Amino acid sequence: MKYIKETIRKIPVMAETDVLVIGGGPGGLSAALASAREGVDTILVERYGCFGGNITQSIVGTIAWYRSNEKVVDAGGIGVEFEQRAKEMGASLSIFFYEILDTEVFKYIADTMVKEAGIVPLLHCTTVNVIMEGNTIAGVVTESKSGRQAILAKRVIDASGDADVAYHAGAPYRLDPKETLEPVSVNFGCSGVDVQVFLDYILNRGTTIADWGQNSGDKEGGEFSTYLIEPFEKAKKNGDIPEYAHLESYWNDFTDAGEIRTLNAVHLPNYDCTDVWDLTKAEIEGRQHVMWAVDALKKYTPGFEKSRLRTMGASLGTRESRKIIGEYNITGEEMLNQAHFDDSIGIFPEFLDGNKTAIMPSTGRYFHVPYGIILPQKVENLLVAGRCVAGDKLSHAATRQMMCCTVTGQGAGIAAAQSLKDGVTCREVDIKKVQEALKRQGVRID
Repeated sequence: MKYIKETIRKIPVMAETDVLVIGGGPGGLSAALASAREGVDTILVERYGCFGGNITQSIVGTIAWYRSNEKVVDAGGIGVEFEQRAKEMGASLSIFFYEILDTEVFKYIADTMVKEAGIVPLLHCTTVNVIMEGNTIAGVVTESKSGRQAILAKRVIDASGDADVAYHAGAPYRLDPKETLEPVSVNFGCSGVDVQVFLDYILNRGTTIADWGQNSGDKEGGEFSTYLIEPFEKAKKNGDIPEYAHLESYWNDFTDAGEIRTLNAVHLPNYDCTDVWDLTKAEIEGRQHVMWAVDALKKYTPGFEKSRLRTMGASLGTRESRKIIGEYNITGEEMLNQAHFDDSIGIFPEFLDGNKTAIMPSTGRYFHVPYGIILPQKVENLLVAGRCVAGDKLSHAATRQMMCCTVTGQGAGIAAAQSLKDGVTCREVDIKKVQEALKRQGVRID
């Protein structure tokens, strides 16, 4: 590999703050809101032009689709607030016991919540390095249309999804071989659909959770699912699309205007989303798969005969990449045995979807989310929220879920704020005070 030598230069400091949150997805947005609501100065930095992450960039509005009955127990807090705000604004669809968010309107909802909390927003800004004082993080280096600049902060929360900040800070992490990582997706929506004909077709098929989860729990194997694979299998059999195309759709969102707004049908394995070449290839290949999927739906799915492509996700949907090695590393077995932790920052239903496992929380079982999984080793005053928190492959099937990301995000935001108030590091923070603040913000921790 060839190298060039960069000229040493001074970098202007564009801002200073108490708490700096990198990444505006469900985890980062929750972290920033929680921090600001505790009365500390907070900046939220996002590389794209809107907040919302997987919701707005990958058009996934089902942040709590596992909530199929009244027995399901959630942590509450900011994740549920996202649903409530969307419903109040007429920007959601009520299904079972959850809301499907209108992913376009959620861009505005996120802006509104950020303004109300007094958060300083910064869009179109990418974090490329960190500022360290010994083993303590003191800020980040950014690149944007304004050039290379620095933001100084007393506490930093990495909600990048890929543990980018933790990686640059030298925190221990793991990145599994890409052939073992969860697949990536390019989601899409269709218009011109005869929704009633399509719904009749879906309901008459009687598809269940067991049809798509290789390791589904016995208690929910017979539950209804919107899983759809027949049109893609027919298209392959008839030579319309190549055999290697991995197409199987999950969908939840429809309107009386003839729209199925989100189809999660494209699943591309063997990509490392920390590699820009892989990201580029996956985006382009994903869009080709979308076109194959739309053609197959039009040809082989009742109600789709006159449909057309409505939209594609603006960014690749990533399920798995870097994972930090935390002060505690939760396991899937602990989740499946309703693990309890003294340092709980919230609870999450026994919902695991990924790594060949599909378990729905229909019986009310749940586990504690421990503070230790958001606390990286070896770096002080850095917390991590979202899918890159510490845990094994099986536990990742739960912690990667958007609602769980809001739990780790809100916990991180409050812990950062509390550590500042008490003049201690994030590692030394009084977890009891953090838990009391979480309760005040409407979070269930036990």
